[in-house]
Amino acid sequence: MAGVPSIYPTLLYRDAKTAIRQLTDAFGFERVAVYEGEDGSVMHAELSYGNGAVMLGSKGRGGRFDEAMEGAGTTGVYVVVDDVDAHHRRAVEHGVEILMEPTDQEYGSRDYMARDAEGNVWSFGTYAPQL
Repeated sequence: MAGVPSIYPTLLYRDAKTAIRQLTDAFGFERVAVYEGEDGSVMHAELSYGNGAVMLGSKGRGGRFDEAMEGAGTTGVYVVVDDVDAHHRRAVEHGVEILMEPTDQEYGSRDYMARDAEGNVWSFGTYAPQL
């Protein structure tokens, strides 16, 4: 996985479309992918900058990450791991609060979600955005 980032900040915005415009226009990020729901909300977006990237979406769109982030602020962290199940077992062995068990996603990733001791939301999965 040389050259591909392993950590991706994940952000939720009340107005994700405006955030995408600001991040690209004002901060120089490049749009890699933007997927919208039927209601026009941003379900998932990937923006790159240099050799890094952020993933983002609209607040209030539903789903486990949106639920987990309610009251946790606007930022979570996504980390690419090779073996999600082994990583999950290790987290459970250390008493980590699991928010979503390892799950196969429709877009091909296998991932799980956890909360750290300070309430931050961490997602670990096999999906690695191609920048």
